[in-house]
Amino acid sequence: MNGILCIDKPAEITSRDVVNKVSKYLHTKKIGHTGTLDPLATGVLVLCIGNCSKLAELITATKKTYIAEVMLGMETDTLDNTGTILKEETVNLKKEQIESVLNSFLGTYNQQVPAYSAVKKNGKKLYEYAREGIVVDLPSRSVTIEQIELVTGPILENGKTKFTFKATVSKGTYIRSLIRDIANQLGTVGVMTNLRRVMQGEFTLHDCYQLEEIENNNYILTSKEEVFKEFSKIKMDELLEEKVRNGALLENEYGSEPILFTDSKEQIIAIYKLYEKDNNYIKPWKTFFS
Repeated sequence: MNGILCIDKPAEITSRDVVNKVSKYLHTKKIGHTGTLDPLATGVLVLCIGNCSKLAELITATKKTYIAEVMLGMETDTLDNTGTILKEETVNLKKEQIESVLNSFLGTYNQQVPAYSAVKKNGKKLYEYAREGIVVDLPSRSVTIEQIELVTGPILENGKTKFTFKATVSKGTYIRSLIRDIANQLGTVGVMTNLRRVMQGEFTLHDCYQLEEIENNNYILTSKEEVFKEFSKIKMDELLEEKVRNGALLENEYGSEPILFTDSKEQIIAIYKLYEKDNNYIKPWKTFFS
């Protein structure tokens, strides 16, 4: 059993819970996801099964699109509304103010990761420090906000300003942190109250199955050939295939990476990338030999 399976993750369970459930339904342990969603969050969770688990690194690196709900006027330790409240204040902001600040985040900036995250520091996950009440310096990473726009709101409710925005972001972007930073720019504090991932790479909610459908055997796996259908591929002759199967370095005459090699049946059997020591050559990256 090899392929890609997209799940519409429900709220209140972890991404690992989804993997465990699907693993049980499909009777396979060779399965993994390509980008954690918080228990609060729902939406596109791409699972790689069998030898397609080798594609997890590529899919994880793709951009993601989210729809996020925000409440300004509250601060918590988890940066969402499930955490311990640290601060509250009355906030009443206009649409124009919010749109201006959202637009200011277009581009690349250094984002501090949340205290409650799985990022490791000195070999220990940040959320483990947080749960023990240990304060540590939180690392920052460069992230890119490709698109961001106000979807609904703002609405004033019980002294808090609520709105929803849609954003397309790079790998490693924490929406909870983005909301914290947006609130800071607006001169207040804020938390995430809901999050839905609507796209990861080329996968959208239309590609997703519910867990109940998987349990009832009502699904179709996406092949690696379908995943890379928009990419050019090199169909190998016997001599080239022998070199590829032996893991040989090849002269780079194929253009930009990734470079996909197919056999006589047009099945992808190897993905090559640039050889770091000499860009005149390419080297094996992922192989799918039977």
